[in-house]
Amino acid sequence: MKFKVNWYERLPSTNTFLKELAELKGQLPAGTVVAAREQTQGRGRMAREWLSGANENLTFSLLLSDKIETHKWPSATMAAAIAVAEMLEKEGINASLKWPNDVLVNGRKICGILAERISQGLIIGIGLNVNMQAADHIDQPATSVLMETGKRSSVDELLQKLLKHLSIRLDEWAQGGFSKVRKNWEANVPNLGKTVSVRDGGAIRSGVLAGFGENGELLLRGADGKMNTIWAGDVFYE
Repeated sequence: MKFKVNWYERLPSTNTFLKELAELKGQLPAGTVVAAREQTQGRGRMAREWLSGANENLTFSLLLSDKIETHKWPSATMAAAIAVAEMLEKEGINASLKWPNDVLVNGRKICGILAERISQGLIIGIGLNVNMQAADHIDQPATSVLMETGKRSSVDELLQKLLKHLSIRLDEWAQGGFSKVRKNWEANVPNLGKTVSVRDGGAIRSGVLAGFGENGELLLRGADGKMNTIWAGDVFYE
């Protein structure tokens, strides 16, 4: 997959901007990337805010083709998360994956991913904590490349490194969906076979994380032995 990167000094949200750009232009080429040096109204799943000061973090969104079968789309963020974890490993950071769209380091979030459907395809938004020095303003344990390595990094350079990994994993995913990236995903999920809780809105279900379905859905085995299929929610480890 080839990417065309467009950098902006300041945007409210790269996902929203790319969505509006697609509507304005009529048809953007797949692989269009919008990156912001400062993001003022970023958001994650469950309408969580995700803000980023100038050159503090890597915030960008990319457009995937509308020709990819829609049944593959739920696992797009999983393929992207694999790419992020692989890039971090090259930077000397051992990361793990948390369903459906988080990358963690020692249980602390370093990257979040958000997918949004539009008429032209699928937008994947990625927020990677790079030069963030503290996580007091975040509502969950978090970390950054700087906090893990003690060194500041160029967001431009990290984007180029990450796009190389994304090109490989998203091409695999486009060809065969979750089945093509399953091995790499499961190898980086530390809680397979262990008890977890999943919160979806006001409902909370607990059980054993038994694995993942053919399209990346979470399989939760309850105390009664029944297998529950979960498509969305926040996972909490026991």
